[in-house]
Amino acid sequence: MKRPTSRRSLGSINDDENEAASVPAHLPVLFEEALVALAVHAGGLYVDATYGGGGHTRGIVARGGRVIAFERDPAAQPAAGPRGDVTLLRRDFADLAAALDEFGIATIDGALFDVGLSSLQLADPERGFSLLRDGPLDMRLNPSGGPTAYDLLARSSEAELADLIFNNGEERAARRIARAIVAARQAGRLPHRTLELARLVAGVVQRSGKRERIHPATRTFQALRITVNDELGALDRGLAAAAARLRPGGRIAAISFHSLEDRIVKRRFRDDERLRVITRKPLLPSDDELARNPRSRSAKLRVAERLSIVRS
Repeated sequence: MKRPTSRRSLGSINDDENEAASVPAHLPVLFEEALVALAVHAGGLYVDATYGGGGHTRGIVARGGRVIAFERDPAAQPAAGPRGDVTLLRRDFADLAAALDEFGIATIDGALFDVGLSSLQLADPERGFSLLRDGPLDMRLNPSGGPTAYDLLARSSEAELADLIFNNGEERAARRIARAIVAARQAGRLPHRTLELARLVAGVVQRSGKRERIHPATRTFQALRITVNDELGALDRGLAAAAARLRPGGRIAAISFHSLEDRIVKRRFRDDERLRVITRKPLLPSDDELARNPRSRSAKLRVAERLSIVRS
């Protein structure tokens, strides 16, 4: 496959980023399964839509592929690899179509979406993603702009808060939680910190004497993070753009971590007439992977292939 020619050309990661590439990264969830599903081949051009720590990108490069990687989190470190094989774009994968146009790329051989939060993002309390570590209520994947989770709590009406907590967190107690947040706001006690919000939500949701499988504020935190970053809308747009650029026989592999994401992937693959679903049921982590990494337990991998002839 020849390199595309355009106003911009596919370049390598720049020098400062190559220097940072020696930082080790954790092996991603469903790593081998995702790379096998993509059917990576030497000289192929692939999109890593969610670069993160660069693990999938390294895997693709190790198999002879070239990668255009998207990452809107400026804290993500570039992957090590031969110069010229990786182009890292510091932008949202929702902009996939516009970015490929800028490079004059009409078709790609595959695209990978791994849409969970990374352990590094959760581990940094200043990002505000974790409900177990105290930090500001930020939750932006790109901290350089846009409203924070605190801004949502400060500006949204009770009905708006209830809707976003229910729709994006699948939290049955959404109305009670929204009512408590607005009451705290009116009393001048609106939480500014993650642990404050976690305590407030737990006080509403937690049932006395009952041991919860997950923290009572988990779904509320999920809902705020998804809303702040428009994660579901970006996922749907990114999948559609990737499907449009796949060459015949090219594949999309998508790893999701909760039912809202999985539903979007399943619907997009099923309803797009250009695609054939490869995985009738999602691929799940093996027992060995679950033993090594219990956080992989909710991961699901779905795969679709671009048809040579669009179904009528």
